[in-house]
Amino acid sequence: MSIFAGALSDRWNKKIIMLVCDTLAACSTAAVFLLLKENLLAPVHLYLLNAVNGFMNTVQQPASDVAMTLIIPKKYYQKTSGLRSFSQSLVTILHPVFAASLFALFGIEGVIYTDLTTFALAFFTLLLFISIPKPETGDEKQKESLTSSISGGLSYLKENPMILMLILFLAGVNLIASAFDAVLPAYVLPRRNGGEAILGIVTSCAGIATLSGSLIAFLAPVPKNRIRIIYITMLISLSTENFLLAFSRNPIFWCIGQIVGWLLVPLMNTNLDVILRTTIPVEMQGRVYSCRNTLQFFTIPIGFYLGGWMVDEVCEPFMAQGSAGGYLAILFGTGKGSGAALMLFFSV
Repeated sequence: MSIFAGALSDRWNKKIIMLVCDTLAACSTAAVFLLLKENLLAPVHLYLLNAVNGFMNTVQQPASDVAMTLIIPKKYYQKTSGLRSFSQSLVTILHPVFAASLFALFGIEGVIYTDLTTFALAFFTLLLFISIPKPETGDEKQKESLTSSISGGLSYLKENPMILMLILFLAGVNLIASAFDAVLPAYVLPRRNGGEAILGIVTSCAGIATLSGSLIAFLAPVPKNRIRIIYITMLISLSTENFLLAFSRNPIFWCIGQIVGWLLVPLMNTNLDVILRTTIPVEMQGRVYSCRNTLQFFTIPIGFYLGGWMVDEVCEPFMAQGSAGGYLAILFGTGKGSGAALMLFFSV
């Protein structure tokens, strides 16, 4: 739905979009609470409410991205993007801890009350204390049909091949990264020196690396060539991490691989963010960002499926048929998990 959300974002008031989307998302949380209190909550409700939340996030995101362009001075784009990445990384690391603690102390009701309280704080902060200027749009843009608005984002990308190539490149990166995410548990859990605790440690290293990388992006000087930074950081991240994990048997090297793989990701995201904000006209950003979301992120579910399928149906059976002393066994090990190692090598 991203491609439609961007067209709506460019036509409507950004602040109202964010307030309405947050309110409907909060209503989903309230609905969970009411169903829970009446002992009616079922999995189908969670599917439906998560779908509503997903749609609200889809509509809100382009409006939020454009709002950031409108209120941030151009010279602070890189630093602000780095700080946003730091904030998101911090939330990713801390929210499971806070959620588990709240649940242990106060049950699911405490979690829901906290969620609604934070919503209220964010809602009234945006409503009362943040002013978002309206972008200048001509009469032709205001009279433009919804269909024309939707096609406008695609047309802009077609007319600007540099941005389109960046987006398609990152779609490929997301394909490999999501396949890696699907393979990692199948690689770590069955290993003799692996298991659930080690998987948790290895995964945490990615969060710590992203947090550190966000600070690097915030403090780094303005590069001469942002596109080169994007390609180099992704080359280092993907090849080094997958290579280390594929050929190592030691959790220490797994952690090092995760750190190397994720440390430079915020730097890539920050430079991409600055390129988009400084290149795309602000009145077009909502629909272009939405087209970016559709093109860049549609490969993620494909990667998850492909990674899992390759491990279960191809790589693990293939390694199981090999001899214990063969070259592949020397490279990738034997037993369950060796097929996942082979798949990681394919992803280098």
